[in-house]
Amino acid sequence: MMNLFRTGILMAILTGIFIGAGYLIAGQSGMVIAFLFALGTNLFAYWNSGRMVLSMYRAQEVDDTTAPDLVHLVRVLSQSAGLPMPRVYIADNPQPNAFATGRSPEHAAVCATTGILQRLNQEELAGVLAHELSHVKNRDTLIMTITATVAGAISMLANFLFFFGGGGGRRNSPLGGIGALLVLILAPLAAALVQMAISRTREYEADRSGAQLSGRPLWLASALRRISAGVEQEENVAAEMHPATAHLCIVNPLHGGGLSGLLSTHPSTADRIARLQAMAQEMGQAPQAGPWG
Repeated sequence: MMNLFRTGILMAILTGIFIGAGYLIAGQSGMVIAFLFALGTNLFAYWNSGRMVLSMYRAQEVDDTTAPDLVHLVRVLSQSAGLPMPRVYIADNPQPNAFATGRSPEHAAVCATTGILQRLNQEELAGVLAHELSHVKNRDTLIMTITATVAGAISMLANFLFFFGGGGGRRNSPLGGIGALLVLILAPLAAALVQMAISRTREYEADRSGAQLSGRPLWLASALRRISAGVEQEENVAAEMHPATAHLCIVNPLHGGGLSGLLSTHPSTADRIARLQAMAQEMGQAPQAGPWG
């Protein structure tokens, strides 16, 4: 409940940044444009985000015939979590990673890359899928997709209003031309910080609830270690082309360093593993194995 409240506060801040940026660049007219733009992008994201992300990664839907082991794992974990069976996809991508998307549990999809299927054993894969299904159960897929959409729209809006708003728009700005330039630079940065805060909070919670769902925190800890090593070795072309989707993946798929590393939407893998190890100790390290073997 506290995480949900914190996420709501951060999203309110993000929306405020969006509308405030429009006002500071072009006054009341800019604020109106920002509001309408936010409304349109959010409605579009709500109805189409899942299909868009799967299309960006060229993911193909699979079933009991084409990927029986993967579908079986998803089905068993979904039943344990009390969730409807999501659609299952595989993306032909050498980088080990996975993500969930969809506006609700009834419209959810889980996607694994070919790289993760090749690198992980069944127990590790169960830990990853439990993490992704926790995102679905917590409705993170909707929250994080809308957050990413608004954050990207802030950048687009700032550029549009600055370069195409014309002199009249900037004369209406309370800060003038210099202020508009500052907003052009600082608004996307502020949005990235808020998006980072929301995504990191959600990742920690999905690790915790996913480990509870699988019953073995160390399965996910081992998977995160393998995935992190694989991400360093393999480039994810789809994620590099669409960096706004990076926060959906279980481990940050991007190879950028420096400032982009500081603004990563994911907590450090080492910290996540340490939390899972501590959780395993609290659980006694030896809960019964799951029924997917």
